[in-house]
Amino acid sequence: MLEIILALTVTIFVAYFVLKGYQAQALLMFGGIVLMALALITNKGLPLPESQSTGSQFLDIFQFMKNTFSTQSAGLGLKIMAIAGFAFYMHDIGASASLVRVLTKPLEKVRHKPYLFMALCFFVGEFLSIFITSASGLGVLLMVTLYPLMRGIGLSPLTACTPIATAVAVEMGPAQGNVNFAAEIIGIDVVEYVVKYQVLVAATALLVIAFLLIVMNKFFDKRNAQTMNCDGDEDLNIDEDAQAKLNKAPTIYAILPVIPLVLIFMFNKLTISSIKMDVTTAMLVSIVIALCFEYFSLGNAKKVVNSLQIFFDGMGRQFANVVTFIVAGQTFAQGLKAIGVIDVIIHSAENAGFGPIAMIIVMVTIIMVTAVLMGSGNAAFFSFANLVPEIAGKMGIAPVMMLLPMQFVAGMSRNISPIAPNMVAIAGVANVSPFALAKRTAIPMLGGIIISTIVSILSF
Repeated sequence: MLEIILALTVTIFVAYFVLKGYQAQALLMFGGIVLMALALITNKGLPLPESQSTGSQFLDIFQFMKNTFSTQSAGLGLKIMAIAGFAFYMHDIGASASLVRVLTKPLEKVRHKPYLFMALCFFVGEFLSIFITSASGLGVLLMVTLYPLMRGIGLSPLTACTPIATAVAVEMGPAQGNVNFAAEIIGIDVVEYVVKYQVLVAATALLVIAFLLIVMNKFFDKRNAQTMNCDGDEDLNIDEDAQAKLNKAPTIYAILPVIPLVLIFMFNKLTISSIKMDVTTAMLVSIVIALCFEYFSLGNAKKVVNSLQIFFDGMGRQFANVVTFIVAGQTFAQGLKAIGVIDVIIHSAENAGFGPIAMIIVMVTIIMVTAVLMGSGNAAFFSFANLVPEIAGKMGIAPVMMLLPMQFVAGMSRNISPIAPNMVAIAGVANVSPFALAKRTAIPMLGGIIISTIVSILSF
């Protein structure tokens, strides 16, 4: 019982100060250090096995963090940094905006059915999220393109915001950080994880969310008697850079963000197995192709070569944001393991008659609550995903059965939180309240959470 009290106290402390605006990575690291120190003081567990010890159990806490930084920076961290660097470069040269421009053009053919148009905007946004992985970045681009179209056919501001705010709710594809993290924990290739496990669950969740977006927005618009006749020309708080990038690059640049995905899906053991290409390699090949496009477009070799710094800067920013989240989350998870809270939870679940399904629901609920409170799917998933192999092993189920719904739920739960960066950014552009926007997204996201969990359990 002492383990649970200590773990809950530290977890509540971390959550409270995250809500107060303190940096989540620092708090998760601090929470993990405190938990490991308490584990040593109460003789509950060790930060590292004795075979890996530095000779001082308290120094082992920091040795664990050092080891985690080393392994993650060279493995998963490098993948995520390469993805981010490529995404930053695509944004800077206008290729992401070109892709958005190309894919949103056909939607104008269904303008006569406003709510169907809104649902199709959601599908387009989700498809784009496979290539443009930043929820906030994609959101701003869609606010420049899709939002005026939705307002122009008579949809209310909040209704027009909901498909954009939820565009990266169902995180899928090998360019997403959480997807790569899940595949690494399970120990399989990211393409195998996407094809064998993600596709069915994602497709079902997308359909349910789209249907609920229509139902809930119709309900709110009717209840609030929103003005439905608008030409969509109201002032938006859009960065001039976003508008400029939308028209900057030639249409042919729309193929550039797609190239890494083509390479990754082409060269793997499920398709062409004679050539192996991981995510990092695909990003490096694609950036060279993009540089060639830029040279033929600009004709200025020095400018093109110097622009590669954007790729490197993107890698550095992602290290500061996401890789540190991974290390902080693993430090916190190690603290929970060391103090013995995982064993207590499993024993309590067994004594209460909980089977594997009930345990999956417990873990999904933990992820959902954490993501809503922190406004970050990454923070929630990176903090608790490392616990899955041990829990799943003791419950007698494959880790993927628990990890898959957790990964999907982390992304969807973020879009219930009014403090999530993408929700705040999109609401700010449209001059609406992020809390009002969260009311619109809550039921569709809960529907997606429920159906993705059910399909994951039934399928795998």
